[in-house]
Amino acid sequence: MFRLIGALAGFYFYGFVGALIGYFLGNIVDRISAYGVGGVNPLSSAHRQTVFLETVFILMGKLAKADGHISKDEIAHAEQFMQKLGMSAQHRQQAIALFKQGAAPNYDTEPNIRQFVAVCGHTHSLKQMLLVYLIVMALSDGRIDSAEERLLIDIARDLGYDQAAFQHMLEMVLNQSHFAGGQASSATALEDAYKALGVSADSSDQEVKRAYRKLISQYHPDKLIGQGLPEDMIAVATEQAKEVQLAYDLIAKSRKQ
Repeated sequence: MFRLIGALAGFYFYGFVGALIGYFLGNIVDRISAYGVGGVNPLSSAHRQTVFLETVFILMGKLAKADGHISKDEIAHAEQFMQKLGMSAQHRQQAIALFKQGAAPNYDTEPNIRQFVAVCGHTHSLKQMLLVYLIVMALSDGRIDSAEERLLIDIARDLGYDQAAFQHMLEMVLNQSHFAGGQASSATALEDAYKALGVSADSSDQEVKRAYRKLISQYHPDKLIGQGLPEDMIAVATEQAKEVQLAYDLIAKSRKQ
């Protein structure tokens, strides 16, 4: 849309050359509108994909080793997670190698996190998704132990989140997981739904809808891919979006009754 407006405005004021410049600038605005600032440069987007892939699986390995050892269950959970992502064979082999690297005794993840912040840190959605991936991984056995939580808090701090902001995100992802695979039917389902959206029963309809739209936008595949999330790692974001949708539908239904 903006590319057409830019071309017309450019032609009106400066003729053919102005139309070309206007089209080019409008195209940039269209990409920002669709994908966010990080989606403008395809080359930088490809670089962010590589860095994101490296960081997430190195930190997953570190997370699995947080309690001092990696159990067979944790290895199985990591493999299930990779299957859930639907990763290509090449990315799967890379992910396994990176996971082992992060799980190595005394491996220092600080350089990896600094690189991630330098390359992806200005793209808010990628920082959010990195933490979401790690939380989902930590929850794969149904709980987060104290060592895992401490490590997650440290990682979140390095990404610019204070402990309160991280705990808020953790509670949201935890309660979103209650809607995995379909509508939650427990006695606390409605309460879980509000927590999944990061709001409360006292929130107005407008506040609930705003929180819902923000989360759906955060998990939007096109936006995430445009900002540098590898395409074969989009499955978890898609699943989170489904869980958010189910939570919102439950709240909307309860408020109509």
